[in-house]
Amino acid sequence: MVSWSSGKDSAYSLHLARRAGELEIVGLLTTITETFARVSMHGVREELLERQADAAGLPLYPVSIPFPCPNAIYEERMGAMIARLRGEGVSRIVFGDLYLEDIRSYREDKLRGTGIRPVFPLWGRATRDLAHEMIASGMRATIVAVDSRKLPGTFAGRSFDETLLCELPAGVDPCGENGEFHTFVSDGPMFRAPVAVRPGAVVERDGFVFADLEPA
Repeated sequence: MVSWSSGKDSAYSLHLARRAGELEIVGLLTTITETFARVSMHGVREELLERQADAAGLPLYPVSIPFPCPNAIYEERMGAMIARLRGEGVSRIVFGDLYLEDIRSYREDKLRGTGIRPVFPLWGRATRDLAHEMIASGMRATIVAVDSRKLPGTFAGRSFDETLLCELPAGVDPCGENGEFHTFVSDGPMFRAPVAVRPGAVVERDGFVFADLEPA
């Protein structure tokens, strides 16, 4: 199973896991905020998520959570999904984490004793080199959410490309690993066909700027 956010890190992790050939990838595990019918944190429409899964040739395993979502509810619902996956024979979950030790430790702790182990194919990679590698692979991604406390909101809606990497302010991680921005992947080596999208409205909510994408 791949922990799928709809963004570049999870998408590239899927690509690397398939290329390595050591794991049989059977689905995409995604958290959906049921209040909005959108991918949690990224704000991506559920319909576009479904189109991604179709392009990847994999079924979705959505975990629905409310907004706001207390951690206890998140862990209860995710725990139920983990139990279901183990019952279906899943033994690994691939994560796109890069270097945040607390996030990795949290995942390892929550999976300990479940019979499912975490896999981190991007862990420890230099993020600027990794960003260049993603772009060179043919990946096409759009910034769909920006934390305006860490990055100007004007970056919302921009393509994740070489020009963007050159223009990111000093101190902003090239892959947005510290939560500066989140992306939506519309094409790349992990897909059998592009996901057609068009720009929608740009809105600001609770300190985040979201650039909506619509199916095209």
